[in-house]
Amino acid sequence: MRVAPMRVAFMGSPEFAVPTLDALVEAGHDVVAVYAQPPRPAGRGKKDRLTAVHARAEALGLPVHTPKTLRDDDAQATFAALDLDVAVVAAYGLILPRAILDAPRLGCLNIHPSLLPRWRGAAPIQRAVMAGDAETGVCIMRMEEGLDTGPVLIRETTPIGPRETAADLQGRLAVWGGALLCDALAALQARTATETPQSEEGVLYAPKIDKAEARVDWTRSAADLDAHIRGLSPFPGAWFEAKGERIKVLLAEPLDDGGDPGAVIAGDTIACGTGSLRLLRLQRAGKPAMDAEDFLRGFPLA
Repeated sequence: MRVAPMRVAFMGSPEFAVPTLDALVEAGHDVVAVYAQPPRPAGRGKKDRLTAVHARAEALGLPVHTPKTLRDDDAQATFAALDLDVAVVAAYGLILPRAILDAPRLGCLNIHPSLLPRWRGAAPIQRAVMAGDAETGVCIMRMEEGLDTGPVLIRETTPIGPRETAADLQGRLAVWGGALLCDALAALQARTATETPQSEEGVLYAPKIDKAEARVDWTRSAADLDAHIRGLSPFPGAWFEAKGERIKVLLAEPLDDGGDPGAVIAGDTIACGTGSLRLLRLQRAGKPAMDAEDFLRGFPLA
């Protein structure tokens, strides 16, 4: 549905949010401001690096704001002065206080990559894969002060592939989310949008991934560990220790044959609590990722 351009502020930071920014521009909306997390030191040289959204906005010639907080009066006054129809949020990383939520004429919409109320919070894609969920989706929701509690305008479901990693799934949902967001804006403008409150049942939270929980526990089943590994690939990466080093497992394949958990059955296969895992892609700290065959040729597991 083609609609008249709306005055939009886009608020996002990582690569996941870039397709939505592109979709807004391609749909002809007037993106009058882009908000992103401030540049932060990264890489060996620790030079300030722009977020993916910041870099894309500059390439598109859009004005970028990078406040450290939206809670102070100056930041809120600047936002209110934009005279927005709507604000769109996709993995921005800052809490939006009431003054920000209320400023746009049509409020603030969020693109959330899960089937709300399951997996509210910071890491919904990773948690869905790690949990072995059969499906996930995208919800376009109206933002409230609660954590991902607002009513849903659009909800679409997709299966999670049996070999799909978090990175694979993120790429699919990112593009899909941008298209659905434009549909939601068209419905809002046409006054045909239906906002459905979230169920109070099935609420589950998706906290940020702690690096300690990424450690591989070989007493778990091979199927569970396969989901664990795919959900953490490529970042932060599931890991185990060998020869005093931390080795990331970026991809593995569950097998039926087993043994004592943690025992190396073959050069590339390790026994789990049930079944075993054939290692497919590995990475040493500070080194590039490699196929297991090449990796193990120079770093055999005892």
